[in-house]
Amino acid sequence: MNDVTNLAGQITELSYALDTFYFLVMGALVMWMAAGFTMLEAGLVRAKNTAEILTKNVGLYAIACIMYMLCGYSIMYPGAYEGGLFQSLATFGSGLLGAADNSAADVIGSGGETYYSNLSDFFFQVVFVATAMSIVSGAVAERMKLWSFFAFAVVLTGFIYPVQGFWKWGGGWLEEFGFLDFAGSGVVHLCGAAAALAGVLLLGARKGKYGGKGQIFAIPGCNLPLATLGTLILWLGWFGFNGGSELKLSNVSEANSVALVFVNTNMAAAGGLVFALILARLWFGKADLTMALNGALAGLVAITAEPLTPTPLLATLIGAIGGLLVVGSIVALDKVRIDDPVGAVSVHGVVGIWGLLAVPLSNADATFFKQLVGLVSIFFWVFLTSLLVWFLIKVTAGIRVDEQHEYEGVDLSECGLEAYPEFTTAE
Repeated sequence: MNDVTNLAGQITELSYALDTFYFLVMGALVMWMAAGFTMLEAGLVRAKNTAEILTKNVGLYAIACIMYMLCGYSIMYPGAYEGGLFQSLATFGSGLLGAADNSAADVIGSGGETYYSNLSDFFFQVVFVATAMSIVSGAVAERMKLWSFFAFAVVLTGFIYPVQGFWKWGGGWLEEFGFLDFAGSGVVHLCGAAAALAGVLLLGARKGKYGGKGQIFAIPGCNLPLATLGTLILWLGWFGFNGGSELKLSNVSEANSVALVFVNTNMAAAGGLVFALILARLWFGKADLTMALNGALAGLVAITAEPLTPTPLLATLIGAIGGLLVVGSIVALDKVRIDDPVGAVSVHGVVGIWGLLAVPLSNADATFFKQLVGLVSIFFWVFLTSLLVWFLIKVTAGIRVDEQHEYEGVDLSECGLEAYPEFTTAE
């Protein structure tokens, strides 16, 4: 009997180690998405604004990590171990995130219910927070003050995101209501898009984007190879985003589920890219690379709400519809003079909504009503709180650089250097 008990304990420990390692690797893939967002945005803005984009993206990642450690994690998971400065919105916790974790006795005694390290969970969750904030960066590019952006990042990652994250993933009311969001079409992507939209509305369009007689002028990005690289990095990172959300790998059923999630994620991206490219060709007469790139991202966002239950063919179709929607949304937002240099609101917001509404197509536990309630709740919470925060920053520190600095490029005014200096001098 002791031999059997020891063997069972060893198997449990091995499963725990495997699932923890898997969780950490998936989190590292999601962290790599920060590089994807950085390269995508740097390629889609003008050269004179590139260094500031790079600074924003590395800065927001670090801010997200610190704020989520201090308070975001404990707000989002009020029952999670040790918590942070706040255990919930109503009660105070007991100190900062600590280094203590599960013991072997805890893991074995749980009967396999504790299947990964608590700290691996924190790491996986914190890179999701940074992803949501990265969405905001591209939408407000080329005319926002750097430190005002960072101030907003503190609030979004520390407070706004964790509250709606708790509603679904922390056991809050949306979870109890039956709202489904497997990996975050709503919790992450719609959240980021809603915050971005609030900022864009207060910020206004870039100078020269729209004419006085209703004209819309294209402002091409400076480096499409870089934007393409960024998209492919995001595509790769998304396997961690969706695959890691299965949470474990250590038995046949879970391993098969992870494989299906990977395949569906990949097929949705392919469907989104191809259909966005076809629509752009039919609509504009040209194969628009930027639309193709956003089509791939749209497919990824669309499948994120439910990558486990569709067949690969259905996943491709869900992604394809996302690709069609993103092209139409980018054009429509331009017509109403909402200037989004990288299409973030369309990719993550409009298609995030589609992804949530597509869940009932393959998951019998979902209903359109419950999905609608969830997405409306997330959108209005994030949009209204973000609008308030952006407004407070605007009337205090200001959110927009002055016209001369915008003309010269925010690289020099905000960072004091250029990403692509044309001339250098030496004494």
